[in-house]
Formats: sequence, C-alpha cells, structure tokens
Amino acid sequence: QVQLVDSGGGLVQAGDSLRLFCVASGLTFTTMSMAWFRQVPGKEREFVAALRWSDERQYYADSVQGRFTISRDVAKNTVYLQMNNLGSEDTAVYHCAADPSRARNVPTTYYTQRTAYPFWGQGTQVTVAS
Repeated sequence: QVQLVDSGGGLVQAGDSLRLFCVASGLTFTTMSMAWFRQVPGKEREFVAALRWSDERQYYADSVQGRFTISRDVAKNTVYLQMNNLGSEDTAVYHCAADPSRARNVPTTYYTQRTAYPFWGQGTQVTVAS
C-alpha cells in the first residue's frame, strides 16, 4: 500500500524560510518521479516543483524558481521542498505526489501535470503572514 505523508508546514512571516517533508512508503522510491503541488480554496491544485526519477532533474513553476528547491534522500524515502523568501502568495496547502510510471522521453510539461501522479499526500498547510 502506497502512502505519502506530508509535514513541515506552519505559520511564518514574509521573507522567512520553511522546509517541507514527504515520507514515502509502499513503493520503490528510486524509480519514482516526485513532485509538490499546492492548492488554495476555490482554485485548482497547481504545480510547484518536480524531480525526475532517472536523473533527478528538477522542474519548477515560474513563480517559485530561484526560491524553492526540491530534493530527495533515497536512504530515508523522503522528498523535501526547501522554500526561501516566502511571500503571502505562497500561502496554500502543499501536497507531495509520486509517479511510478518511470516515464522516459516525455515532454517537460508531463512533470507539471496533476494527471501524471496517481499517489498523493494528505497535504500540509503553509501560511505566510505579510
């Protein structure tokens, strides 16, 4: 049974940093592409960052490029999202996601689509006070 458990969210001030965690179980972590999405009430869940399984290439939404970093620790079955210089626009529930398909030769946009990820964490709330 695949399980993703998100944590690390909280209330911070604008300009602060925060690190999110996603611990995975029930899957072969080394062959999973991993991603983070976020959602605010009334809006669709949007792509934040992704890590390709084969070479750990990173993908980022324009809105977080240069401020957020996705990484993983294979030994701990954990994927991280380091978030720096947070702003009020980053307030959302953040969800990690896993893609077990071992996709190859797909366009970059593949990794930014919710439909590529069948497994999801429950989400962790990030609130940035301005």
